[in-house]
Amino acid sequence: MWTNFKRVIKSGFVNFWRNSFVSLASILVMTVTLFVIGSLLFLGATLDASLQQLQSKVDVNVYFVTDAAEADILDLKARIEALPEVATVEYVSRDQALERFRERHENDQLTLQALDELEENPLGASLNIRAKETSQYEGIAKFLQAETALGAETSIIDNVNYFQNKSAIDKLGNIMNAAENFGFALTVTLIVATVIITFNTIRLAIYSAREEIAVMRLVGASNMYIRGPFMFEGMMYGFIAGVITLVIFYPLTWWLGPFTESFFGDINLFRYYIGEFLYMFAVVVGGGIVLGALSSYLAVRKYLNA
Repeated sequence: MWTNFKRVIKSGFVNFWRNSFVSLASILVMTVTLFVIGSLLFLGATLDASLQQLQSKVDVNVYFVTDAAEADILDLKARIEALPEVATVEYVSRDQALERFRERHENDQLTLQALDELEENPLGASLNIRAKETSQYEGIAKFLQAETALGAETSIIDNVNYFQNKSAIDKLGNIMNAAENFGFALTVTLIVATVIITFNTIRLAIYSAREEIAVMRLVGASNMYIRGPFMFEGMMYGFIAGVITLVIFYPLTWWLGPFTESFFGDINLFRYYIGEFLYMFAVVVGGGIVLGALSSYLAVRKYLNA
């Protein structure tokens, strides 16, 4: 078995160097294939970062009446934080609300003068609630309605802005679902297309060795022994193409990194590439090796069944 294994490896190397032009063409095609697969990984990471950034800007604000007791507000805050769908709850006191209002209108002297003429702080405290998922805001709003009896005379809540922002929140949820479905469909389509192209390219490479395969069958070689060199040759195509693809990604992500960071905000492609290099290596190089071996296995089968 060890002797046969060494012969298969040696034969694979010989075929690789003997058919250098065909090998180069196969590597180039596989490089394009793996570049597309790697680009889909970057596209997915960028899309996720963009959607998370949009989601982080969506929240539900609960505004309280000015005479609401702080103890009652903090008690409600604790009950809201206990909900499984809630990510964070920020309490903004009346004084903090007034300070933030002044900061937002620091260039509007008329508004500030009108505020100074009032004898007391006209702003109430508030809670800024962020859900784990965009679809969960409606459940939080219903909880607030049921828990605090919105509209009752004793309610400490003045307003919940979810009902004003519901259309925007629903639209964001639809965008996120559509983006995920589109990304999945695009990924499957491109991978299937690139696998077909790679398979046909390697099949053309093996076509030149069809007579050699026929001779090996005549002398009684097993199917696995015949397939072995071609599968190893395909694995070499995939490994070299994967390494070339990773080398190409280094300067490309370095150049695109500042643009993605300034445009998308939370992601720098170069830092993502460096931080996830082992993952990228496993997907790109490992995928290339599997793709090359599988394509060679399927391509040789035609001549073994002839």
